[in-house]
Amino acid sequence: MSLGQHLVELRRRLVIAALALVVGMIVAFFITDWVLWLITEPIRVIAAENGDSRQVELMFSTVTSAFDLRLRISFAIGILLSAPIWLWQIWAFVMPGLTRKEIGYTWGFLGAAIPLFFIGSYVGLQIMPHIVELMNSFVPEGGASFYDAQYYYDFVFKLLVVVGVSFVLPVFLVALNLAGVMSGRAILKGWRVAILIATVFAALATPAADVVSMLILAGILVVLFFAAAGISLLFDRRRSKRESSLLPPGAVA
Repeated sequence: MSLGQHLVELRRRLVIAALALVVGMIVAFFITDWVLWLITEPIRVIAAENGDSRQVELMFSTVTSAFDLRLRISFAIGILLSAPIWLWQIWAFVMPGLTRKEIGYTWGFLGAAIPLFFIGSYVGLQIMPHIVELMNSFVPEGGASFYDAQYYYDFVFKLLVVVGVSFVLPVFLVALNLAGVMSGRAILKGWRVAILIATVFAALATPAADVVSMLILAGILVVLFFAAAGISLLFDRRRSKRESSLLPPGAVA
């Protein structure tokens, strides 16, 4: 295909992906009430525990902020709902330029990264109420907590994305190994740093008093790191055997 034909093909696939996103946003708009109810559960729990001693409420500071928040939620959920379509459009555009091995690697990467991201986001959703409750405990007696709706949603959204991405990082390590950037031995050599980072991240993401949640989250991240290192070492061994078999008799690798 010529450059012009590639651009026409890209425009067609982008239009299809955009239409799928719009449809996903329209569908998602009708479930924003449920999403808001889910992410504001910690606020209701804190309000019930405080009673009349300290007020805790979600605040919409402008006339359009409630509608804007629903649009943002619809956009985020719409991306997830339309993901099968826009991912396929990207894949169908890129796939003709890939080799069979690269296609296999891509499918393997997506097959591992997507479930791990959603598992990580679910873990983030589970620890989110503990973080909100911990931060609210620093409000002095007689004070009130008015959470700006936009800021509160940004906090929850970024937390889910960060924890989700942290679960996907081991897959990136394997991808770097397959690309020849890092060997499995080099990845494994940084196990001390990986454990330290996982522990610090888990400590920041969970309440100080909830040691069990911190250890579970840190343990999951450490296990994922060692799994990535083990898979990389396995790939290195297969690569070295394949290269050795290609050497002529009597040659030294």
